[in-house]
Amino acid sequence: MSRRCELTAKGPQVGHKVSHSNIKTKRRFLPNLCNVTFMSDALGRNIRLRVSTNALKSVDHNGGLDAFLLKASADDLSPRALELKRQIQKKVAAPAPEKKAS
Repeated sequence: MSRRCELTAKGPQVGHKVSHSNIKTKRRFLPNLCNVTFMSDALGRNIRLRVSTNALKSVDHNGGLDAFLLKASADDLSPRALELKRQIQKKVAAPAPEKKAS
């Protein structure tokens, strides 16, 4: 399992660990990832994703998973999130079936 956020493409970064004597050694800064279950209003089901806590705040700020995915560019999203975005776009674009008057 890769250490990459499925919504923001945030991944590990490389930097230096600097000791008290100013010796620099390589280290990795890992993103703060957590497994989260989102509720999709358009699809009507729960979706489990591995996202960074920064992405969690962004999803809340944008008004939910559906709104966040519709706004997000395809370059940042994982293949799984891209498929969700396509499904949501298809559901939102399709008009609701009208009921016949009896």
